[in-house]
Amino acid sequence: MLNIGTVVLGAADVRRAADFWSQALRYVPRESETKDGWIVLEPAGGPGLALALALGLSQTPVQEHPRVHLDLYAEDQAGEVERLVSLGAERVDWNLYPDDPDFVVLADTEGNRFCVIDLNHG
Repeated sequence: MLNIGTVVLGAADVRRAADFWSQALRYVPRESETKDGWIVLEPAGGPGLALALALGLSQTPVQEHPRVHLDLYAEDQAGEVERLVSLGAERVDWNLYPDDPDFVVLADTEGNRFCVIDLNHG
C-alpha cells in the first residue's frame, strides 16, 4: 500500500518559502528534515492525518499553469485569502476561472500557485 508522505514545492529561497508556509498552515520544521536547500514542514502536533510540505531548492522557473498545486480548504475563504495576502501571498490574475468559481488562485512568496477553496460555496 502506498501513501503520500509529502507535497514538495520548489523554491529559489527555501527559508523565505518556509517562513510563509509555516505561518500560512501553522506548521513547524521537522528537525530531521531541515538542511541547506531543504526543509520539511509538518503540523505542530506532529504528523497525523495532515500531509507534510517539503520545500526544496529549485532553479527552474515557476509554471504559470502548474500541473500540480495545493488546494487549501477554508470555511472563511475571504478571511483566509486576506490573511495569506498579509503574509506575502499575491493574488493571481487567473485566466481559467469558470463561471461562479469556488476557488481563488494565489501565489506564495516563490510564485508557486495554490488555490483557496470555499467550503461554503453554493
